[in-house]
Amino acid sequence: MEEEEDLDDEFEDAYETIPRPSEMDLETAMQEARTAVHLFFNNRFDEAWDMLKPWVGSSMYHTIGNSVFCFMEAVLTFDPASIQKTSEALKQSVALCNFFRKKRNAINSIGKYVKKTNYDNYTPEEIHAELCYAEALLLKALLTFIEDETLPKSFFESSYKILICCFRECQIILNSKQWVNDSYKLHFESGVRMGIGAFNLMISLLPSRIIKLLEFIGFSGSKDTGIEELVTCYESRHGLRHILSVMTLLTYNLIVVYVLSRSEGDLEFCDEILKEQMKLFPDGAWFLFFKGRLEFMKGNIVESNNWYVKSWKSQQVWPQFHHLCFWDLMWTNIVRQEWNEALFYANKLMTESKWSRSIYGYQKVCLMLMIKTDLSIADHQEIDSIMSNIPKWRQRIAGKSLPMEKFCAKKSERYFAQNKNLVLPCFELLLVWNLFKVVGKKWELCDALYREIEESIRKLDAEAEGPLDADNRALLLLLKGACLNQMGKPYLAEEALKGVSALAKKIKEDNYLVPYSLVELAMVYQQQNDLERAIHLLEDTRKNYTGYSLESRLHFQIHSSLMELNKGKKISSEKMCKPNNQPSTSQF
Repeated sequence: MEEEEDLDDEFEDAYETIPRPSEMDLETAMQEARTAVHLFFNNRFDEAWDMLKPWVGSSMYHTIGNSVFCFMEAVLTFDPASIQKTSEALKQSVALCNFFRKKRNAINSIGKYVKKTNYDNYTPEEIHAELCYAEALLLKALLTFIEDETLPKSFFESSYKILICCFRECQIILNSKQWVNDSYKLHFESGVRMGIGAFNLMISLLPSRIIKLLEFIGFSGSKDTGIEELVTCYESRHGLRHILSVMTLLTYNLIVVYVLSRSEGDLEFCDEILKEQMKLFPDGAWFLFFKGRLEFMKGNIVESNNWYVKSWKSQQVWPQFHHLCFWDLMWTNIVRQEWNEALFYANKLMTESKWSRSIYGYQKVCLMLMIKTDLSIADHQEIDSIMSNIPKWRQRIAGKSLPMEKFCAKKSERYFAQNKNLVLPCFELLLVWNLFKVVGKKWELCDALYREIEESIRKLDAEAEGPLDADNRALLLLLKGACLNQMGKPYLAEEALKGVSALAKKIKEDNYLVPYSLVELAMVYQQQNDLERAIHLLEDTRKNYTGYSLESRLHFQIHSSLMELNKGKKISSEKMCKPNNQPSTSQF
């Protein structure tokens, strides 16, 4: 197990700090971990931490529970200090789990090891150490995923192969061991299904260039397998990881899908989950937030705002969670063009959150520029000051700049180059954050955006042509095409989107507009059920365009769209080939 030995070296220092085994037995540890989770999701954060802390570093489940809570804080804040804290907590978890795992000094390869192992000889602690070890590695991988959406090669060179092997081994243990304790099996199976489900789901989202690396080492992630395993974990209500499967399914269907793909989440299933969870956690900030997110994705903006405010007001212990609510409250008001209300939340994010001052500052300025009433001299001075500082506020996480911060920095330079003006900057942000499909849920929202876009086009036509006229016109055509697509007018949308490509040679700075418009055009073809044409356009866009702003983000969307389109094409082909009197294979 050469790869595992490499990982062991990484945590060598941590081994020296591991104490002798404590008197905390496994059954009690799992019970306390489950209680801590329920306290946490009932907004009793301090009590949850207090239950775990005395045993962190000596009890596996208390230590991995501490890592999960740290991880959630890092996800909320994106604060480098929180990320570093989570990294250290996970390092401690991996080291402790290794301490409790079965010693394997004589093993040369994991293939031989799995074949010869009799897992009935493992103690319950050793069995659960394998699972907790795999979970700690999964969280470590997810932390890398969150830190850098471009996913550096080092991600695959460190713990990736081991992560695959660990969950495969846990699955073998689950299926081959003779279980004598139902509780141990219940919680172990809950963890295995949660881990395999989350792992498959995460891998299925990755762009094709990374999938090729995975296939080279003999692994590919399946979205269907991921969802199936997570749902099975969810249906095991008493399993320790049940609540984590709930969080993963809600996060995937209500957030990840809407950022990294052009498809829709399973909103009906999310509604079912939330009805159940809100009976258990009626004042839980997380589930109030997800309820707001569900209504937002349905286009029910007023209802969404009410739930977000309830989530915000439900607890004061963890102010970082407020920022998650402020973020979405800003967007719900942007889609309604309630600029002053959105500005209120943008300002709170800029002054209170530590995540990205560059992004928050740019969003605040965009909102100020969208307000049609005359701005004061002080307002103009504030805009100029923020725009001047956006490039300076850029930060580096894991040695890399955030792609969105680069985008904001370019736009701040554009503001000054364009006589202190930007064209519909908030609409452009709606586009790059992939929120047009949410706007499209309500005709009145989409129609209001369309009218503003048309007014800006008329205004641009009336002005003298400037050096960046093609860039601005291409942006407006892309916005118009995206809006028309949501309004169910594919031929007009196609005309507008093709107009972007016609301007390609004249565009000087916004080189992202052409590939983004081509992906939007592919979505138009998909709506018309022209799957071949949509697939061909997406593949050409992925192959022929590179080096533009927010490229990784679009690659995620292209990958997910191609998966969906190819699946639809396969289903259509099977239906055409099947005789009318032939039953489907799923019936056998």
